[in-house]
Formats: sequence, structure tokens, C-alpha cells
Amino acid sequence: MSFKSLKAIEQACGNQQKAFWEVVLEEDCMERMVTKQEGFEQMRSMFQSMKKADAGYDKNLCSASGLVGKDGEKISQARIEDKLISGNFISMVMEKAVKMGESNACMKRIVAAPTAGACGVIPSVLLTYEEQYGCTEELLVEALFVAAGIGEVLASRAYISGAAGGCQAEIGSASAMAAGAIVHLRGGSASLITHAAAMALKNLLGLVCDPVAGLVEVPCVKRNVVGAVNAVTCADMAIAGITSQIPPDEVIDAMREVGDVMVSKLRETGEGGLGGTPTGQGILKKLRATIEE
Repeated sequence: MSFKSLKAIEQACGNQQKAFWEVVLEEDCMERMVTKQEGFEQMRSMFQSMKKADAGYDKNLCSASGLVGKDGEKISQARIEDKLISGNFISMVMEKAVKMGESNACMKRIVAAPTAGACGVIPSVLLTYEEQYGCTEELLVEALFVAAGIGEVLASRAYISGAAGGCQAEIGSASAMAAGAIVHLRGGSASLITHAAAMALKNLLGLVCDPVAGLVEVPCVKRNVVGAVNAVTCADMAIAGITSQIPPDEVIDAMREVGDVMVSKLRETGEGGLGGTPTGQGILKKLRATIEE
């Protein structure tokens, strides 16, 4: 995609009198030389794959390491029994985010959005919205184009991989993408979309990538919950009329700068942060011993 800034997409929306998702769709189709209908249906297929991944969660399955599994079902039961204080919408978002993250760790089919490690953020908010608000699939596919446009700018202007920029680049980017998507679902303007994305990304600046034993399991799965809930709250702030004091593109640039100065052991190596704790190192040694046996 030729857009290198959120401001450029926003300006295109104004110049062409088109919605954010339309501008992103048309640019993508022009670049890939497909029709708008083909592009839209390809994104619809992506959304349907997210739904299938959510429906295919296995409550009895654990990852090969034994570090994750079954927690999504625990949240589900607590929600059904009305034990949680966060409300039904947020509780369901939490549930779906954990389930998707666990499915990824258990080698089930998921949609990397924008990465496998952050695969639970966008689906959890979109699928929950669909279930609780009953909107059309077309609107949800439009929201995915909004998320994709934000993601493209993040990828070209900064990072979306934990190895390159820390978890701020994975969960942070996914959260920004989801926040913008939610604003679209609520009828927000292109400006509100970009400010929601900026606020979501700001909240997760500096988040390190420190997987225990180098696996995309701990703390990755539960960080999907943080990213998803953060997206919802930032979308709500934007819809209420709150904007980011730092312009959205400058927030993205700040994320890149933070990633550049982040030491390597905090960028997916499993050597620092939680992965470097005594317990984290103990888990690593235990798994290595098991493999060697």
C-alpha cells in the first residue's frame, strides 16, 4: 500500500469523500490488480476464518509445553455464572482473546492479525461486537479494512514484529488496529479512527517481548486480553470526542524509536524480562531436558 501515514489516508478520505475502509480497499486493489469485489471477498474470507478459529476452540487442549490451555473456558464459565465485574461485553472479549491465543499455542489454525502472537486481539473485539450488536458481516469486513490500513502504516513506518520492536509492535499494533476498527463499527470518522489507534498504541509503548522459554505462550496469550480491552476503551474515548495530544503518526514514530533502543534480550529472545526470571529459566531448562530425553 502506498500510504505511509495515517494522515495521508485521512486526507484521501476527505479529498475523495470516501470512508476510511473504502480508501484502503481501493488502494489495495490497485496495488494487487484485483477488482474491489474480489478484494472485499478476500477480506470476507479472512473474517470467516477468524470465526471458524473462534468456534474451533478446544477447551480440553493444552500446548505441547503444558504452559497454556483451558483458561479460555475458565473465563467463559465465570462469565456465564456472572462472577466477573467487567461486564458481559468486556468479559466476552477477554474470553475470545484467550481462546484464540491458546489455539495458536496449540497449533490450531488462526489468522495472524497482524501476527500470530497477537492473533486474539482483533477477532475478540469484532466477533464479540457481532454477537452482541447483531451487525452485518459487510460492516465487519469494512472494519477489517480499517484495521488493515492502520496495520500497513504501522508496518511501513515502524514495526509489527516482537523481534524487531518488542511486544509493543505486536500487541500494541493489534490493539491500535482493533481500536480503529471499533470506531468504524460505531460510525466514527476517519479522524476518530486514527486518534483511537494512536491512544491504543500510546498505552502500550515500551511493552517488551519476553516469552518464557522463547515460546509464544507466556505471557503472550494473556497480553492479547490487554490489547483487546485497551482497544475497546480507546475506541470509546475517541467516540466520546477525546483525541491524542500527540498526532497519530508521531505516536507510531515514537513506537519505532522505543523499539530501536530496546535491548535485544527484551525483543523475543526469551533472555530478559519474564523469560529471564528464575522461574522462567527453570521452565526453559525443564523443557530442554524433556526434549533431550
